[in-house]
Amino acid sequence: MMANRSADILFQLIHSLEKSEKRHFKLYIKRSSAKEDLKIVQLFDALDSLAEYDEKLLLKKLPFVTKPQLSNLKTHLYKQLLASLRLLKTTENTDLQLSEHMDNARLLYNKGLKLQSLKILERAKEIAKANNKFNFLAQLISLEKKIETLHITRSSLEKTQGLTQEATEISDHIDRVTKLSNLALLLYRWYVQNGHARNEQDEKKIKEFFKNNVPPHAEKLSDFYEKLYLYQSYSWYAFIRQDFLMYYRYSQKWIDLFDNEPQMIAVETGHYVKGMHNLLNSLYDLRYHEKFSVVLKKFEEYAETNVARHHDNFRIHTFIYIYGAKINQHLMTGTFKESLSLIPYVEAKLTEYALYIDRHRILVFNYKFANLYFCSGEYARSIDYLQKIINDHVDLRYDIQCYARLLHLIAHYELGNDEIIESLTKSVYRFMAKMKNLTVVEEEMFRFLRKSFDISPRKLKPELENLLNKIKHLEKNRFETRSFVYLDIISWLESKVYEKPLSEIIHDKYRKSLVKPEKTVLSEAS
Repeated sequence: MMANRSADILFQLIHSLEKSEKRHFKLYIKRSSAKEDLKIVQLFDALDSLAEYDEKLLLKKLPFVTKPQLSNLKTHLYKQLLASLRLLKTTENTDLQLSEHMDNARLLYNKGLKLQSLKILERAKEIAKANNKFNFLAQLISLEKKIETLHITRSSLEKTQGLTQEATEISDHIDRVTKLSNLALLLYRWYVQNGHARNEQDEKKIKEFFKNNVPPHAEKLSDFYEKLYLYQSYSWYAFIRQDFLMYYRYSQKWIDLFDNEPQMIAVETGHYVKGMHNLLNSLYDLRYHEKFSVVLKKFEEYAETNVARHHDNFRIHTFIYIYGAKINQHLMTGTFKESLSLIPYVEAKLTEYALYIDRHRILVFNYKFANLYFCSGEYARSIDYLQKIINDHVDLRYDIQCYARLLHLIAHYELGNDEIIESLTKSVYRFMAKMKNLTVVEEEMFRFLRKSFDISPRKLKPELENLLNKIKHLEKNRFETRSFVYLDIISWLESKVYEKPLSEIIHDKYRKSLVKPEKTVLSEAS
């Protein structure tokens, strides 16, 4: 599905540029460079014209450049492109504005213009405080202290004391934010590697890790970033443990932070987008359809704003999360046939965005596509996407890799490929056992599949009913829930027992859930 994109960093940078950015670079380089430097414009045009990076073809397009010269020329072009982008984007980004103020203050200080430098630092500090940029604030205060320490600036004693107190407060704040962001990062990394907690041993490890790393009195924190990383930490902690109500509660708090300080959406767009993704995920896991639809609509409206569309990174990730949510909505409601039209469009966009999308996202989408085709009864198409996961050998999301193999096995069972079922069953069982991913649900599934070879068609339905009765009561068991999150085995068995399409079974459950008083449950969780 995905094209192999060149790993050449200059090629990647050039092909990530928009038309306006390319035009600005040409103007910038012609205005600021020597005649000799115009060679890099020819290199730029040559690279821009290539569909894939090919050094031999590139040298043919540039007869005035030898192979040894090419490396230096590429390095020079890369630096000039970044300089051009910085000039173009400085006014659009708070971090870049603060970096520019910091650079200007240092230049003025080095020229001996200390009072001018201090004025710029004061302006920069106001911007940093307004946007909660405490890391920058620490750097600005550090330079301000240096100037005050080394030179007579006629600053009042009151101002000097205020500066030292401010420096201490910022240092303490940064220490708290560092600890909380470390906790959020490590929990997220655990999830990307392993998925949900598999058993009580995993649960115990995660609980101990969280307890040892969450700061005391964390709920009393008042700063934006401290609360942001705290809510992220709780969200990942709850999600790993499959405590979906807690997951919802802290994902909502995460978004409430931005709703209370809307100017921070433009400052920390990436965190806002990720928060909306987590909020939608929590509502999907809880099967709260009404609020899911409300939040998805809000996210789609946000995707059309200038803030969301301003940078490639945020625009692309907003697309990924919205279309992942749209697919989840179809999986919740049983509208599988209608969802299939999404797949070619999403695949085309993933190919277009291949340069920017990590393997984890591709893995997740391939599993979602496979699930949609399986639920639609198109088992061969489902197998095509599952093979991409199985053959990729990616060292991520061992949970999805396990359930991809199990779904692959069930798809072959549905197709009646009896000649490979026995060996496939053994292979999948070994893999899931190795990954410590076998729950009671999977054990019962494998037991049934092994027996199915010797069961006559007449006796198959009672065996399916027996399997359904054995696992249905596990639907509320937290350590068995992961089976039903990735693979709705209960609905699949019900479709076989009641001889109804899987889409009809799931859609009936969706309609019955609409009378559930979800507002009351959600308000209690908040």
